[in-house]
Amino acid sequence: MDIKSRHPGRVTEKAMSYLKEVVDYGFGQSKGPGMRDRFEQAFAKRFGTEFGIGLCNGTATMHCCLGAVGVKPGDEVIVPPLTAAATAFAVLHQGAIPVFADIDPDTFNICPKSIRERITPLTKAIIPVHLYGLPADMEEIMKISREHNLIVIEDSAECFLGEINGKLAGTIGHFGSFSFQSSKHLTCGDGGIVICNDPTLATGVRKFGCFGYHTLTGKGGGVIPKKQRCDPGAVRHDFMGWNYRMSALQAAVALEQTERIDELVGLRIQIAEMFLEVVKDCNFLIPQKTPPGYKNSYWTFVCKYEAEVASVSWKDFRQKFYDNGGDLVYAAWRLSYNEPIFQERRFLGDFPVDSEIYKGKYKDYSPGLCPVAEKIQPKLMQFKNNYYNLEEARVQVEALRKAIESVKAAKSR
Repeated sequence: MDIKSRHPGRVTEKAMSYLKEVVDYGFGQSKGPGMRDRFEQAFAKRFGTEFGIGLCNGTATMHCCLGAVGVKPGDEVIVPPLTAAATAFAVLHQGAIPVFADIDPDTFNICPKSIRERITPLTKAIIPVHLYGLPADMEEIMKISREHNLIVIEDSAECFLGEINGKLAGTIGHFGSFSFQSSKHLTCGDGGIVICNDPTLATGVRKFGCFGYHTLTGKGGGVIPKKQRCDPGAVRHDFMGWNYRMSALQAAVALEQTERIDELVGLRIQIAEMFLEVVKDCNFLIPQKTPPGYKNSYWTFVCKYEAEVASVSWKDFRQKFYDNGGDLVYAAWRLSYNEPIFQERRFLGDFPVDSEIYKGKYKDYSPGLCPVAEKIQPKLMQFKNNYYNLEEARVQVEALRKAIESVKAAKSR
C-alpha cells in the first residue's frame, strides 16, 4: 500500500471514538460494546487464525501458553538469551527451567542446531523469538517439535506481519504471542494477544488468563449468569488461572491499531529500507541478514558494528551519530543469563533450578553458555525505527550517513 509521508499518530480520532464507546457504557460486566471480542476477532482474522485471546501484556501471553499446555515446575523450556528477559521470566513464572540455546551469527535469532543440543527428557517447549522483526527458522524448529513432541510458542512481540515463504510469523507454531507495549508496531500502551487454531489450547489460554472460570472457551464465553452467581453453591472455577485479562480500554485502542496494521508495519519497513540503502557499502555496519523467502517487519533497524574494521570504538561511533543530529542508539539487551537474577541465582530460595522438584542436572548459567550470542551482543547497534513520519526518519538516516562518511574519511587519510 502507499504510505503517507505523514504518520497519523499512535492514537487517532477513531481510537478515541472506540474509547468513548467503552466509557459511555460505564464498564459494566454484562452489558457493553463488546470491545474485547471485537478486537480479538479482528486480530485473529488478519492473521488467519481461529482464535485470539487478548491479555494484559506480552509476558502474560507466554505464561498463559505455558500454563495451557501443563508445563509444570521442573520442566525445561528452551529460549534464546538475546532478547528481553521477559521470555525467560515467563518460564520462571511457571516454575519451569529456562534453558538457553545459542543464536545464529547473521540473523541473531535462535539457532535450531543449538536447540537440538539442549533437548533433554525434561524439555517440554521451545519459545523462539522473532528478533527485531525477523522470523526465526520456524521450518526447522517445527521439524524439531514434531520429532520430540514439543510445544512451540512463537514470541512475536517484535514481529507483526513478518513472513516465512508466505506464512505469517505467529501462525506457524502451536501459539503466537504478541505484545502491544509502547515501542511495538501496534500499541495500546501495554497489552498482548495469543493466537492459535486449536480449540483446546485456546480454551486453556483463556482460562489460565482469567481465573479458570468454567464458562470460558477459546472464543470467550460468558460471565456466569447473575442468578447462578447469587447461589451459595455456584461453581466458578474448574482450572487454575491468573488475572491477566486485557481491559476494554486497551482493546479499544488495539482494535483501531489492528485496523491499520499494514500501514503501521509498512512505515517501519519503509524507514528500514532507507537505513539499508545508507549501510549497503559500509563494511563496518553489517545489518541483520534476512534470508531468501523471509519478510522482516523491522521493529527496529539493527546492525553489527565491527569496531576493528572502523578503527573507532562502538561508543565513539555512536557519538559521531549523535554529533550529526542522530537520535538514540540502543545497545542490545545484556544476555538474559548474564543478568544478576541468573548469575547470582536470585530465585525463590532454591526454586526452581535447585529444587528437589527439578530432577535435571544442576543448571549452570555461567558465561560461556552461548558463545555466539556473547560475541555478537556487544557489537549490536539498534537504530530507532518507530518515527511518526518519513521526515523525522530522513533526519536520522542522514545522521548515520554522515557518521559513516566521517569514519571513512578518517581511514583514508
